[in-house]
Amino acid sequence: MERVRDVRELPKAHLHLHFTGSMRPATLLDLADKYGVRLPDALTGAEPPKLRATDERGWFRFQRLYDAARSCLREPEDIQRLVREAAEEDLRDGSGWLEIQVDPTSYAPRLGGLIPALEIILDAVETASRDTGLGMRVLVAANRMKHPLDARTLARLAVRYADRGIVGFGLSNDERRGMARDFDRAFAIARDGGLLAAPHGGELTGPASVRDCLDDLHAARIGHGVRAAEDPRLLQRLADRGVTCEVCPASNVALGVYEKPEDVPLRTLFDAGVPMALGADDPLLFGSRLAAQYEIAREHHGFDDAGLAELARQSVRGSAAPADVQKRLLAGVDAWLSG
Repeated sequence: MERVRDVRELPKAHLHLHFTGSMRPATLLDLADKYGVRLPDALTGAEPPKLRATDERGWFRFQRLYDAARSCLREPEDIQRLVREAAEEDLRDGSGWLEIQVDPTSYAPRLGGLIPALEIILDAVETASRDTGLGMRVLVAANRMKHPLDARTLARLAVRYADRGIVGFGLSNDERRGMARDFDRAFAIARDGGLLAAPHGGELTGPASVRDCLDDLHAARIGHGVRAAEDPRLLQRLADRGVTCEVCPASNVALGVYEKPEDVPLRTLFDAGVPMALGADDPLLFGSRLAAQYEIAREHHGFDDAGLAELARQSVRGSAAPADVQKRLLAGVDAWLSG
């Protein structure tokens, strides 16, 4: 019988983790108490909140919970704590590289403005990376619910701070709102500045949103992308181009995109040759972190250790990590599998 290795010891890269959503539940409760914030009951229980975002009402409730959690991040030390703890959790799960995603405009009102907020976040990431040894970078994400001009401002700012640890530019929030092509100029600014294009697509809507990310935004990675499984020609296109899909199985089930873990089309994408990077998305709201996504692949999709190792390799290759970091992590994957 084949030995089952511990997925927490498998070196991997984490490419889909949202900023506030990375928070530990206990930290949220501490910060809420610190500032006298009354949290919704769904955020104070022992279990993750019951969510379903396949309709407008469900998505609004999801965003309301996220906003309530974000309102508890008010001082630079709160940002530093969140980032340090996210790094610690990732290290515990075997991550050797983390790209954390943030829209700094959401934190600007409490942190002195857009530029101070971004600098506080970048300082926290730099400090946490140095103190923990985890390679960490930032992906700045625009909000598709806001005006495309706001996205252009963010893109220019992201490029300006590329030498401070920003590696990519994304587009998040409800993909049923705001056409991808409305943000093409922002993504052109980011790409021209050397940033990786990684918009969300193919989660709440079907394959067309993935095609829009490829055609209009020239995406190098797709946040989620699982609905591409419904279009074999699109799968082939993703595979041929080597576009990595940041697949978040627990998130897909929690939000009602799929009913059960086994319904998430991990095997379909994998067998089609589409590179994947498993991600935790928002552990605060979905109740599971990075290693748990690999456990889902093992338990519900029949990935053996060799298959899990290949998923880890794909996450590393899809990252913006420097060549030497990628080489070290890939060697670690081989050692995990052979050891």
